[in-house]
Amino acid sequence: MALRMLAVADGAEVEVRAVHSGVLREDLMFKYVVISVALVTFGIVGLLNVTEPPAFAQQPQPIKRTPLQKFDVPGTNYETVIGIAEIAPNLNVGRHTHPGPESGYVLEGDFTLLVEGQPPLPLKAGDSYKVPSGAIHDARSGDKGAKVIATYVVEKGKPLASPAP
Repeated sequence: MALRMLAVADGAEVEVRAVHSGVLREDLMFKYVVISVALVTFGIVGLLNVTEPPAFAQQPQPIKRTPLQKFDVPGTNYETVIGIAEIAPNLNVGRHTHPGPESGYVLEGDFTLLVEGQPPLPLKAGDSYKVPSGAIHDARSGDKGAKVIATYVVEKGKPLASPAP
């Protein structure tokens, strides 16, 4: 007499066969218990993964950067980088510098540009701005966030931005 059992674990069929004549009943029972525990464990783990997403997945990205173009400035050691930045509402970007000038145009929303040594500059959709090379600056987005297109002319091989103290 042969015993055949099929089990499904994460979509894969597992087949267990035992022949009565050569296997003790305790061995069959042990195998049955192990397979049952494995199936229950896979089910619980799968359920936890579906109902409890990781914490980082629940946090929206504060700044989404989309590079558009990057090209050399002929006859120099500089390159031009153009991109779109989407800034979450009520967020300080963080004090930083660029190894070249930055200029931009506000597409949507509003923010306040904070350039060290200059008064705060409120900007809204349709406004443009510029930041001198190496100037420490920050930006604070408004209640609806902001979307800007920015152009940087920076020295080749240097990082586009560096944190400032």
